[in-house]
Amino acid sequence: QVQLVESGGGLVQAGDSLRLSCAASGRTFSNYNMGWFRQAPGEEREFVAAVSWDGGNTLYAGSVKGRFTVSRDNAKNTVYLQMNSLQPEDTGLYYCATDRSPRISPSTATVAYTYWGQGTQVTVSS
Repeated sequence: QVQLVESGGGLVQAGDSLRLSCAASGRTFSNYNMGWFRQAPGEEREFVAAVSWDGGNTLYAGSVKGRFTVSRDNAKNTVYLQMNSLQPEDTGLYYCATDRSPRISPSTATVAYTYWGQGTQVTVSS
């Protein structure tokens, strides 16, 4: 059974940084793409970033490009999201997710991801 556990969220001020982690278990981590999504209260879940199974390809939402960096350590079965220059609009519950099929191109679509973590809260005050 695939399990994803996020950590690293918190309350920060605008301009601060945070690094989120997502530890995966239950299958061969290095064969699958990983994505980060977020959801603000009253809003739909939205794509933030994704990294391909081999780490060679990354995707970003326009709103975070240049500020956030997604990476993975396949030896540790962990994916990271480094978030710099945080803004109040970055506030939300951040989820990591992984897809069903091995060694395919990563996607920005929520429906492309099958397994989800419980989320970690990020709150940015102005």
